[in-house]
Amino acid sequence: MIYLDNSATTKPWPEVMETFIKASRDYFGNPSSMHQLGRDAGILLSKARDSAASMLGVEAEEVIFTSGGSESNALAVQGTMKALASRGKHAVTTVMEHPSVLKQFQDQEKQGAEVTYLQPGSDGRITASQVIQALRKDTVLVSIIRVQNEMGTVQPIEEIGRELSAFPKIYFHTDDVQGAGKLPIDLAYVDLYSLSSHKFHGVRGAGILVKKKGKNPAPLIMGGAQENGMRAGTENVPAAAAMVKALRLSREAYQTSSGRLRELHKKMTDHYQEMAGVEINTPASCSVPYILNISVKHSKPEAIVEELSGRGIYISSKSACSSKEKNTDSVLGACGFTKDRAETALRISLSVETTEQDIDELLRACSSIFPAVQLVVGGK
Repeated sequence: MIYLDNSATTKPWPEVMETFIKASRDYFGNPSSMHQLGRDAGILLSKARDSAASMLGVEAEEVIFTSGGSESNALAVQGTMKALASRGKHAVTTVMEHPSVLKQFQDQEKQGAEVTYLQPGSDGRITASQVIQALRKDTVLVSIIRVQNEMGTVQPIEEIGRELSAFPKIYFHTDDVQGAGKLPIDLAYVDLYSLSSHKFHGVRGAGILVKKKGKNPAPLIMGGAQENGMRAGTENVPAAAAMVKALRLSREAYQTSSGRLRELHKKMTDHYQEMAGVEINTPASCSVPYILNISVKHSKPEAIVEELSGRGIYISSKSACSSKEKNTDSVLGACGFTKDRAETALRISLSVETTEQDIDELLRACSSIFPAVQLVVGGK
């Protein structure tokens, strides 16, 4: 098996699963219970929170455990717009956001909010000046994805945050689901920060929203005082403990493997640039080394994905959160690519476990599959 759909989800590492199983077996008490089993679970949860805070460079009380990236994004967007509604109803975001952010803003618009959607430049990036120019007196939230999940473009989050520090009443959120555990980041000027465990070799059902002191979105789940009153419900201690271990291991692994991933990324790019009818959508600069988006002219992406799957090679045609939806707006289309190019796109996403042999086998398979699919589709 050659798994190259790591932007959709990653394979949990054995050490992470060991932590999850041990915590499930030995720390099954409710962290809110007063007895010893509950206290033990609470201590483990506190240690996980402290460790996550240390790695992210924030304080422990600023770490809110959630069920994953979608919930973290919903809490950041919906919670902020609700909490600051009396101050203003305007927000700034981009056309390149993940559906879990875009659909939150679309819902807010139905409730009377106004949203400015920034368009990227030819390199797929927006600039800090674009963000500042879009601000209004009633702006309460800016939300910018850090690593675009389909194209791999990296936005200048630190620079944007520094510029926004001149507007302390505006909350600044970044969805870093595709970057957390893989790229270093300075959260000094970020108010709200989302990540998801299963994107960096952790288990599913766990995520974090970093909420800086003084920045208080309205909670979405109420009923208890867990997570400093930001998220009611019995905490998922095993998933949180496993996630924090995965975050530590992932940070170490990706730091030492970044150069090798760049080489594999270049190998793919060079190969596809020489193939007839193949276009590279991921920008050459300001992008991560583990996502490559290409378009194959006169093809049906689902046919290519199926053919590769039959050979034990797994890639995707779009974001997993959009893959089963019809008539959804395309990120590539929103960024200025033609309809045909957007509709024939494929995403190849690597991990630290990807080998050169994996890429060689992928490229050999593509060299035979692409022309065959193009011939069938183009001949119709």
